[in-house]
Amino acid sequence: MRTLGHITAMPQLPETLEGLRVLALNLWWSWNPEAAGLFQEVDPSLWKRFRGNPVKLLLEADPDRLEALAATSYPARVQAVVQALRDYLRARQTKRGPLTAYFSAEYGFHSSLPIYSGGLGVLAGDHVKAASDLGLNLVGVGIFYHEGYFHQRLSPEGAQVEVYEALRPEELPLIPMRDKEGRPLTVAVEFPGRSVRLAAYRVQVGAVPVYLLTANLPENAPEDQAITARLYAPGLEMRIQQELVLGIGGVRLLRALGLAPEVFHMNEGHSAFLGLERVRELVAEGHPFPVALEIAKSGALFTTHTPVPAGHDTFPLEIVDRYLEGFWEKLGTDRDGLLGLGLEEKPWGKVFSMSHLALNTSAQAGGVSRLHGEVSREMFRHLWPGLLPEEVPIGHVTNGVHTWTFLHPRLRQHYAEVFGPEWLRRPEDPSTWKVEDLGEVFWRIHKDLRADLVREVRRRIYEQRRRNGESPSRLRAAERLLDPEALTIGFARRFATYKRAILLFKDPERLLKILQGPHPVQFVFAGKAHPKDEPGKAYLQELFSKIREYGLEDRMVFLEDYDMYLARVLVQGSDVWLNTPRRPMEASGTSGMKAALNGVLNLSVLDGWWAEAFNGKNGFAIGDERVYENEEAQDMADAQALYDVLEAEVLPLFYAKGPEGYSSGWLSMVHESLRTVGPRFSAARMVGEYLALYERGAEMAKRAREEKDLLLAFHQALPAFHALSLRVEAPGHLTLNGEALRVRAFLEGDVPEALGPFLEVQLVARRSTGEVEVVPLSLGKEGYEVDYRPSRPGSYSYGVRLALRHPVTGRVNWVRWA
Repeated sequence: MRTLGHITAMPQLPETLEGLRVLALNLWWSWNPEAAGLFQEVDPSLWKRFRGNPVKLLLEADPDRLEALAATSYPARVQAVVQALRDYLRARQTKRGPLTAYFSAEYGFHSSLPIYSGGLGVLAGDHVKAASDLGLNLVGVGIFYHEGYFHQRLSPEGAQVEVYEALRPEELPLIPMRDKEGRPLTVAVEFPGRSVRLAAYRVQVGAVPVYLLTANLPENAPEDQAITARLYAPGLEMRIQQELVLGIGGVRLLRALGLAPEVFHMNEGHSAFLGLERVRELVAEGHPFPVALEIAKSGALFTTHTPVPAGHDTFPLEIVDRYLEGFWEKLGTDRDGLLGLGLEEKPWGKVFSMSHLALNTSAQAGGVSRLHGEVSREMFRHLWPGLLPEEVPIGHVTNGVHTWTFLHPRLRQHYAEVFGPEWLRRPEDPSTWKVEDLGEVFWRIHKDLRADLVREVRRRIYEQRRRNGESPSRLRAAERLLDPEALTIGFARRFATYKRAILLFKDPERLLKILQGPHPVQFVFAGKAHPKDEPGKAYLQELFSKIREYGLEDRMVFLEDYDMYLARVLVQGSDVWLNTPRRPMEASGTSGMKAALNGVLNLSVLDGWWAEAFNGKNGFAIGDERVYENEEAQDMADAQALYDVLEAEVLPLFYAKGPEGYSSGWLSMVHESLRTVGPRFSAARMVGEYLALYERGAEMAKRAREEKDLLLAFHQALPAFHALSLRVEAPGHLTLNGEALRVRAFLEGDVPEALGPFLEVQLVARRSTGEVEVVPLSLGKEGYEVDYRPSRPGSYSYGVRLALRHPVTGRVNWVRWA
């Protein structure tokens, strides 16, 4: 048939089942088992085929089946769940905190809406869900990729093949945004020689709306329609276009919707162009560029997720010139003023860094774990020359996971029975995790979930081999893969080389000795490599080849097409969750948190979140905190440590089973893991910490507007600070026996009146063990002076500096050392 177009006939539901349509259009159903169960009951096979998409399910469901359900008790259950949703929304009508716009290039809400690639998107989805649960005043902004992220297929040799499929908005929980006249609501972003129109869809995530931009409009040229086709489409041109759409187009969409957020939160640097658009708006209001920049910064927050310099988006200056030519005039500055906000010096020349832009347009910034905060401060300290590493204004909020999305429904019910109703209301509260009462019933559920994982492995490998045309014997072998009683280790994540998926094979003889030992152990792998990450794809294929080379296909399997559905099966059904990044290259990692929720123990390098979670009793550590300069030496040391832990700790403890059928020592470690990981690494705790930052951002933005004249005078006087100098009188090397170190300093140069209230002369002392003390000098008749006594004995180095605090944040931002 020659296709002329596409039509969608919306279903006519029985009147008593209209509530299903209400539920289908709010992703609240995805973390409420009773709601998901209603859809699954309509047609289990369609539910699985459509990846748990209720909108598509209702489109394709047999009308006779719906009529039959309408004649049972099913409508009463539908009404009860709809009422639960209404009660949930009603309880969150009064919002907490300032209106905050959360920008992310990807969102992992559910596998049926594949606009995410991995951890960054799933974290964004968890952030929004937790914000909904906590009643935060939040709106999300992102992009609807109408071809989504790819589905992964593996060839018989393990080569990754990317398959894209068109996503139809009408078959997804997306609501088109319209203006007051009922027409599609659109905004425009200027590109070289043209203007690109953008429309938007709303996806409702509990009480939080998330707006997804699309350029797939008939009024745009085909090449412009493709801008929002694929997540992380290759090429610098496409990347800057997507980031202009997200940052500038996202702010313009919010204005068109009549929304005026007090705070803007950038989840990674992809949306950093929003800072330029906000400055443009403020300049249009009449503020000069320095003041507009300060007001925009005060209400902005940046979260970086990338501990590797190469992972931060940068663009050649000529591309930025082409796309932002003339934009600097709208900011009230010149080309250098705009480019200076993102400028980065590379060995080969200057580039425009989106992370630098985000940091220079945000008053608050942070990494996603304690260790990642330290790495980020070191990575970006050059933006604040002279500051101590500890003073670089980049903190951290350690990631967390949305408890109800990743906890298996059977465990959710069991935990509720054991822990009590307070746990359901406050999963982030450690006092609600009464884990000592978990025992035989818990272990029975866990064994069932492991058996579910084995069944899923067999089904998927069978289908994979059948599609690849493999022999009948290979198909029959797929039906016998893995042992539902054996210790099962899961490993699933993005296939980047630093995550070292093949670390297990560093010493094949040692690995085979473990696999052939007295204790059965098996491994399940999954993960995608980015389509343009050729080393990552080669890594995946190498793992696939090594499994086959050593004849381990009955003990090690690789499952294709890793997504949120498969992630849940893996983190719920494994016994141990393996993580082997090369420290300190894992910013946080969240899959291990999800596994821990389900009673799975972590076996991980002390990197990311595990570096602050591991206490010696709640899981297993691979190696120590040392970082080798030689990668080969690091890999060998970590591999040997992994083999040691498997042989000496993991396997013996798991198989030390008593008469009750499980190891009491293992269960004790599970208890400790649940007690320490469950509440602390929840998205509710994480979003609660962000709420405090949002409130501070709103306060700073208000203060910046109130102090706009002071800010202008401060910035006009700032060059004079760099002309000041300090002359210091200090004894140099000295051994103190109870007496004080006496230091005098004399300021040379004129201090502008606008800087005076924010200027300090400080003595900075660092103990040999790393602790720092900062002591201000008092202004006397002849100069500045202090008598300093260290707070404790030890060896110290010291210096004196002139420090200038920011008039809004109060932080030391500029220093001149004597």
